[in-house]
Amino acid sequence: MSGLGRTIPALPVADISEAVECFEGRLGFTPVHVDVDSFAVMCRDDARIHLWKAGDRSWTERDDLSERPISSGAKSFLAGTASCRIEVTDVDALYAEHSGAGVLHLTSREGVRDTDFGSR
Repeated sequence: MSGLGRTIPALPVADISEAVECFEGRLGFTPVHVDVDSFAVMCRDDARIHLWKAGDRSWTERDDLSERPISSGAKSFLAGTASCRIEVTDVDALYAEHSGAGVLHLTSREGVRDTDFGSR
């Protein structure tokens, strides 16, 4: 019988150093591996996140994208477009920890709430 285990999201970022600084300084993650030119691995408790540099700006210099499509997979416009959800054991404590750090999404600033789909 096959089964799935823990997932590790890989998030596109514009700048590895800035992303590592944010995940470490504002979200409490620890850097496990950092290559400022391309990739980083961040951990906090049992959560692991990979950050990869979406820094290919060659698409901005192309006149006709239909004849020469972008094919690098690391296009700069991908940075900041992904998201992930991480299951936590005490969402109220995590909310309290992050409420003063300026990292909460606008829709989360009024507090933790229950959703229609069974999460909190």
